[in-house]
Amino acid sequence: MTVIVVANPKGGVGKSTLATNVAGYLARRGRQVMLGDADIQQSANAWLGMRPAEARPIQSWDASASDELRPPKGVSHVVIDTPGGLHGKQIKEVLKRADKLLIPLQPSPFDMLATRAFVDDLQERRRAAGLDIAVVGMRVDARTIASENLRDFCAGLGLPVLGYLRDTQNYIRLAMRGLTLFDVPPGQVAKDLEQWQLICDWLEA
Repeated sequence: MTVIVVANPKGGVGKSTLATNVAGYLARRGRQVMLGDADIQQSANAWLGMRPAEARPIQSWDASASDELRPPKGVSHVVIDTPGGLHGKQIKEVLKRADKLLIPLQPSPFDMLATRAFVDDLQERRRAAGLDIAVVGMRVDARTIASENLRDFCAGLGLPVLGYLRDTQNYIRLAMRGLTLFDVPPGQVAKDLEQWQLICDWLEA
């Protein structure tokens, strides 16, 4: 079983958007996928409740029900959407359970400050050899100064950056139907799928 954790202590950075689309990609690849929601708000599980029956199956798991992130057995991949405010014992659990850790980050100075502290904490706590950690820029408009600032900031994190996903209504439009970029004909979201190539390669590595 491969456990992929999407985490950032800052709220509103796009964790659920990234987690659901990662799960959607893996489901399209024919994996047996479980989406674990460790946030008491249960946004990811609410999204699964809107997912149409004909879409590729993704199992649900309320990961907020226990202090230990112990994924159930019986699937090949688990994607865990974590809450804002992740710290202390929760970070320890994340590092203990995760095979891969994705950090979503928006081009906001507040998000960057919170993420800098989170990454520093992760580097200090990092115990398990082989844990892959990477960053994904979220809701990025490449034409803006904020985008340039984000790229400069990411260059100093010392972690691989898998891409900068553009600010588009496609994610919101599809999420309202319980879908991801990987559940619709590629031609409808071709520009967005291009930005996912490095993320997909990292998930499969």
